[in-house]
Amino acid sequence: MLIAGVDEVGRGPLAGPVVAAAVILNEHIEGIADSKLLTPKKRELLFREIQKHAIAFAIGRAEVAEIEAINILQASLLAMKRAVDGLKVQPDHVKVDGQFCPKVNCSVEAIIGGDRTVYVISAASILAKVIRDREMIAYDKQYPEYGFAAHKGYGTKQHFLALEKYGPTPLHRRSFIRRSVS
Repeated sequence: MLIAGVDEVGRGPLAGPVVAAAVILNEHIEGIADSKLLTPKKRELLFREIQKHAIAFAIGRAEVAEIEAINILQASLLAMKRAVDGLKVQPDHVKVDGQFCPKVNCSVEAIIGGDRTVYVISAASILAKVIRDREMIAYDKQYPEYGFAAHKGYGTKQHFLALEKYGPTPLHRRSFIRRSVS
């Protein structure tokens, strides 16, 4: 039975897309854990190992306009669906981190805390985190005054100060900014 792990990154930030990954593994890779528990250097090393040894992996995303149009939960589920649909080998079953399941063409189960307890979900969390972090670092070059490389779009003091001084960029989720300052 082919099981895909799925996780997303980027539900909480004020800026940038939500990125999901789906991965099917057939062998154990030493060191895989929840991406939040790993250093950036360790995530990068594991990112390459996961890609090298995966039966299949894919990235799905929902852009800022989609997040604003359908809300962050629905955008997260859409990104997860896109990741699963993008797999070159379709799984028999999908395990998703969280409490909600995307609509996919196989059985699916949501596992709260799955990024910490289910190996294949942990692997997906690493792929999604590395991809999104790389994108936010690239956006930092385009919008250096916001500090995206440091905070990846999350609502830090530095980020709020930049928003006050320069206003939002096209990367910013305006509904999130309104909620954060009200």
